[in-house]
Amino acid sequence: MNTAATQSASAASKTRTSNPFGNLGRVRRFVLPAVTRPFAVVETVVFIAIVVGVSWSFNHQDPLLLHAGFPWLWFAPLIVALRYGTLPGLLAGALLLAAWKLLYPASDAWPVMVFVGGLLQTVIAGHFGDTWGHRAARASTINGYLNDRLVAITNSHYLMRLSHERLEKDLLSKPTTLRDSITELRRLSITEEGSGAADTTQAAIAAPLRALPGAHGLLEFVAQVCQIEVAALFPVRNGRVGSEAAARVGDDFELAPDDILVTHAIGTMSVAHLKSEDIPAAQSQYLVCAPLVSADGQLLAMLVIKRMPFLSLNFDNLQLLLVLLGYYADGVEHASLVQGILAAVPGCPYDFALDLGRLTRLQREAGIASSMVALAFPRDEAGDSLFEHVIRRRRALDLMWPVQTASQSVLVNLMPATDTTGIDGYLARIETSLSAQFNLDLESARVGVHTLHLGDMEPGPALQRLLKRSGLDV
Repeated sequence: MNTAATQSASAASKTRTSNPFGNLGRVRRFVLPAVTRPFAVVETVVFIAIVVGVSWSFNHQDPLLLHAGFPWLWFAPLIVALRYGTLPGLLAGALLLAAWKLLYPASDAWPVMVFVGGLLQTVIAGHFGDTWGHRAARASTINGYLNDRLVAITNSHYLMRLSHERLEKDLLSKPTTLRDSITELRRLSITEEGSGAADTTQAAIAAPLRALPGAHGLLEFVAQVCQIEVAALFPVRNGRVGSEAAARVGDDFELAPDDILVTHAIGTMSVAHLKSEDIPAAQSQYLVCAPLVSADGQLLAMLVIKRMPFLSLNFDNLQLLLVLLGYYADGVEHASLVQGILAAVPGCPYDFALDLGRLTRLQREAGIASSMVALAFPRDEAGDSLFEHVIRRRRALDLMWPVQTASQSVLVNLMPATDTTGIDGYLARIETSLSAQFNLDLESARVGVHTLHLGDMEPGPALQRLLKRSGLDV
C-alpha cells in the first residue's frame, strides 16, 4: 500500500471534517455561541428573571442589592452584552429597571448612578461583543472558502501523482487519462440528464436525476475507469439512502439499506469494502460501497458495487474511485454557481468560474470584498514577453485566466479578499517589476488596465462585461 497515497487520503479526510472555530464541545458552544441564536431575546428575559429571582430569595428587602456597596446584578446585563451584543444587553438593562419599578414600589429616589453606570458598562461591553462577533463571522466565512480550496488542491495533488503512475502502468489498456476524467466529471456535474434516458413519468426516479445531474454518464464513466461490472448509484436524503437508483450499470438489483457495508460507508464517510479488516465478508452481499461526499462534508449519494474484477479490488483503484466521486460531488454542490457563468462566458475555465461564483457569494453574505483585474497587452513580440512576465508574477491565492486573440492578449486575474487598496498594491508591484525588467511602466508598455469589484451584479454578466471592456468579443 502506497504511503504517499495514504497520507494524501488522510489529509483530504481531515480537511473535509475541519472546523474553522476549532474542536468546541457542546457545553462550550452553548456558553460561547459563534453566532446569535434566534431565541436570544427569550434567553435574555429568562436569564434576567432567574438572576433577579435568586437575588430576591436571598434578600427580600433589597432584591437588586442596591445597598450592597457594589452593583452585583449588573453582571447579568454585562454577560448578555458580551454573549449577544449591544441590543440584548440594553434589553437586559431595561428588565432590571422594570424589576426596580416592581420590587421597590415605595421608593421615590431612583438610583441614577447605579443604573447609568450599569448601562454605560453594558453598551461598552456590547460594542466589543458586536465587533468581535462580526470579525469571527468574517473569519469563519473566509476559512470556509479556503477550506474548499484546500480540498480541491489536495485532490488535484493526489490525482496528479496517480496519473503519472497510471501512465506508466496501463496506458495501453486504459487510454483515458485522469486529466480527461476530471474534465468529464466536471462536465457531467453541470449537465442536465436527458429526458429520454429514463422513464420520466415516475416521480421517484425523476427526483434523484434532478438532484444528481448526469448520473447515468457518471456511473458509466466511473465503471469504465475503475473496471466496475455491476453497480448502482442511490441518492441520499437526510442521511438515509433512497430505495430507487438514480443510475445503474450491469444487472438490476435491489438495495439492502441495513447491509453492513452500506451502514459502514455512511458512518465513516469513506469507502467500505470486503477487504476491510473490521468488516466480516460473509455478512455483506456487496463488494464496495463508496459515498459521494462534497467538500463541505455533505453526503449526496451512495455508489453500491456488486460485481467487479478481483484484481481491481485494490487500494489504488478504490482511492481513485473515491476521489473521482468527490470531484463529481463538488461539481453538483457548486453547479448553481458555475452554470450561470458558463452560460454567459462559455470559454471560461471551470476552476475560474467556480471561484468567481464562490467569491461573489462571500461578498454578498459576509461583505468580504474580492476583485477582478484584466490586463490587456498588444499581440506582438514585446507584448507577448510582457504578458508572460506578468503571468509569472502571480500571487499565490489568485486565479488567472489568460486569453489570447489575434490582436491582443488579456490576462484576467481573480483576486480573493482584495479591495481597492489591494488592487492598487498589485498594480504598483506589477509596474515596479516591469520597470526593473524592461524599463517600462504600464502606460508606456501600452497595457490596458480594467478592474471590477464583485457583488454589484451577477458573476456571469459581470465577467462578460469586463471582457468586453478589455476588447474581447464574448
